[in-house]
Amino acid sequence: MREFSLPALYEVPTDGNLTDIVRRNAAQHPEAAVIARKVGGAWEDVTAAAFLAEVRAVAKGLIASGVQPGDRVGLMSRTRYEWTLFDFAIWSAGAVTVPVYETSSPEQVQWILSDSGATACVVELDTHTAAVESVRDRLPALKNVWQIEAGAVEELGRLGRDVTDAMVEERGSLAKADDPATIVYTSGTTGRPKGCVLTHRSFFAECGNIVERLRPLFRTGECSVLLFLPLAHVFGRLVQIAPMMAPIKLGTVPDIKNLTDELATFRPTLILGVPRVFEKVYNSARAKAQADGKGKIFDKAADTAIAYSKALDTPSGPSIGMKIKHKVFDVLVYSKLRAVLGGKGEYAISGGAPLGERLGHFFRGIGFTVLEGYGLTETCAATAFNPWDRQKIGTVGQPLPGSVVRIADDGEVLLHGEHLFKEYWNNPGATEEALADGWFHTGDIGTLDEDGYLRITGRKKEIIVTAGGKNVAPAVIEDRIRAHALIAECMVVGDGRPFVGALVTLDEEFLGRWAAEHGKPAGSTAASLRADADLNAAIQAAVDDGNAAVSKAESVRKFRILSSQFTEDSGHLTPSLKLKRNVVAKDFSDEIETIYQG
Repeated sequence: MREFSLPALYEVPTDGNLTDIVRRNAAQHPEAAVIARKVGGAWEDVTAAAFLAEVRAVAKGLIASGVQPGDRVGLMSRTRYEWTLFDFAIWSAGAVTVPVYETSSPEQVQWILSDSGATACVVELDTHTAAVESVRDRLPALKNVWQIEAGAVEELGRLGRDVTDAMVEERGSLAKADDPATIVYTSGTTGRPKGCVLTHRSFFAECGNIVERLRPLFRTGECSVLLFLPLAHVFGRLVQIAPMMAPIKLGTVPDIKNLTDELATFRPTLILGVPRVFEKVYNSARAKAQADGKGKIFDKAADTAIAYSKALDTPSGPSIGMKIKHKVFDVLVYSKLRAVLGGKGEYAISGGAPLGERLGHFFRGIGFTVLEGYGLTETCAATAFNPWDRQKIGTVGQPLPGSVVRIADDGEVLLHGEHLFKEYWNNPGATEEALADGWFHTGDIGTLDEDGYLRITGRKKEIIVTAGGKNVAPAVIEDRIRAHALIAECMVVGDGRPFVGALVTLDEEFLGRWAAEHGKPAGSTAASLRADADLNAAIQAAVDDGNAAVSKAESVRKFRILSSQFTEDSGHLTPSLKLKRNVVAKDFSDEIETIYQG
């Protein structure tokens, strides 16, 4: 058994709650821009004083409408300014926010609102209102539904005109550090989602220690963050609250289809995202270079960036020749890539899945360091992350200051700290199991090195045992294979089978480019090309790259290209884009059987 801990850098106020942040910002930095919103297609700054006034106005309306201290209020919307406004307003009314993914089905909406006992719900669009109304008869506690696009902010402002500032101050001060701030429902790869109760202490310990450990990335008046992750996911919530605590300017983007344009206009100094975002940046840049006849130059630049980054970790550092070559490629390639990311940023924080060492070195080599972290809903997002000044690429970093990481005898990652969740809502059995012996049992398998840097190698429940008795952690090879531009998703199979196989889905955007470059018919699809020799050779190359990371017994021997996609709508991905392995295995059982025939 091995464990590692770091001392806390931030002291949680025991008698305070998250509403203290907006009051403190307004008092200490009244004219500082703490948040920005899109108005008429242009960014408009909102000062700390103005944001507090808007939060109070909405909180007054919630109080006037009958929201009581401790009530749960649903919040179903895309990532936008009003999400953050309502989150702080709900807390200011003494209530608890219950996020609902804006893509949730009526059945999922019904489960979350009924299980949490929500008395009110804020939605964004007509479709969200329709989803709630379709199950309203099964939500006896639900009294009010407000729609953002139908003027919810203005409506609540009118409702609360007779509520005094003093009443809001009183309500907003009721919750203490150990009281619930939010109930975040896990994505649910198996069974119904569990309501994870995160307290005000959880967020203070999480965000306070992150801001202090990464202080150069959170300089008030200089730094900014663009939030494009879903706020129903705990990582999105971290990206919302940590900038407010610093404070630095926060911008929000509801649709990542326009992310490149938004980055160019907002120009954040810090980006927090998931590996797929950084994979897309790399793959898009490479594909564009190939289309412009500059593919060889890009590949040489990429190899140089990776070699340069690796050399930074050696005692002697990069050679003079490598520095010269790196400087040339900085002018030709790297500066253009940094411009795509907004042009002002030097750092990003990545979580949700492994980024991979190759991409980690590539981005650091171009002058845009991606710091990997690791966490779960139950850990209030990051429970480990790479420090800005002592990064170890390939790891998810050291423990959050003030917390402990322990590796159990069976390799499971166990956690202890103030940032952990309080309980699963209405589920004492699951709570007791997860928090046995005072440690949170993550279900992840990992290792700690001598400096306390954590590596995650897989999930206990996802371990595949082949017919030959070999234990295989799917995540390692899946992440390597999925990094290929052509591949959207990869799921390793082989439990009880003679060897490891894989199901592969294709990235539709890059498939079109690949087909055109390789002389395939216009309009080619995964279904029409799945037997194509050139396509299979390209996928085999990706599989070979993945196999290089594991032993022969763990390597993928055969794969099947699927003609369809794994999506949230198809039921194969959770809202946080995790594979529902049992559903995929059931729905594609015939494809899996084909792998093992002949």
